[in-house]
Amino acid sequence: MQINKYYASALTAFVIWGFFSLALKPLHNYPSLDILFYRIFFATVILLAINLLFRKSIVKNDFIAFKNLETKLKYRFLFLTVLGGFLLIINWFLFIYAMNHVSLKSASFAYLICPIVTTILAYFILKEKLSKWQWFSVALCIVSCGILSYGNLFELTYSLVIAFSFALYLISQRKNTVFDKFLILTVQMVIASVVIMPFFPLYSSAIPTEPLFYILLLVIVVLFTIIPLYLNLFALKGMNSSAVGILMYTNPLLNFLLALFYFHEEINGNQIISYSLILLSIVIFNERFLFRKSENK
Repeated sequence: MQINKYYASALTAFVIWGFFSLALKPLHNYPSLDILFYRIFFATVILLAINLLFRKSIVKNDFIAFKNLETKLKYRFLFLTVLGGFLLIINWFLFIYAMNHVSLKSASFAYLICPIVTTILAYFILKEKLSKWQWFSVALCIVSCGILSYGNLFELTYSLVIAFSFALYLISQRKNTVFDKFLILTVQMVIASVVIMPFFPLYSSAIPTEPLFYILLLVIVVLFTIIPLYLNLFALKGMNSSAVGILMYTNPLLNFLLALFYFHEEINGNQIISYSLILLSIVIFNERFLFRKSENK
């Protein structure tokens, strides 16, 4: 597979996300909603500051371009951008909750099956075609989910919802390619802030006073939110869904390794079989990309 700026962007984003638990786990004593609130608010402030201070010309040009769009295209852009903001809120909250209150393995499994879920949704929504071997890999994934659900239905439910929310986000943003990706991300964060603002006084806990909370949150916002989200959106401009799917596996595999060797979470026989089938389905699904010879050789 040709390594270009889009490939490098996607790989970097998923590698960064693979180590997200190192910054999130120390905050497990804080409510998941509080982490979500502050993550979105801080990200919105930082993104707005960057755009207004350093990217005024890009903001101005895109605003003029938006005004000149046909009405149909305006509504399409607004719908995809608002939808992306809502999907990010759902995905982030469930991921934070699963990682800190369910298990790190449930969070990692969500992004292990996300490429398969993305492909199935893309088949029905974007009309992308699948080969027989790819359908076979999807069937293996479904079997692995069935095995994992035996005695772990609660964890599997979270994994599937997390996977579906991020898969829908990827599909929707793959069509949202008219304007600057960094600006789109900023608009989505503003939308997310507006949506959750009414819930903050009702559901937030006391304002944290520990410096560690704000230090880790700043790391989460900059290193694990703004940078990888932008890199991911940028990569979608020049990569197809199958290519992005290959690199997406970097994230859950790193998560799973951290769960086993760093956080020392227990793993049973069913989970080993399930993850093995998932890995096999990954290889089968992407065999034409993993094993085809480079055209330049």
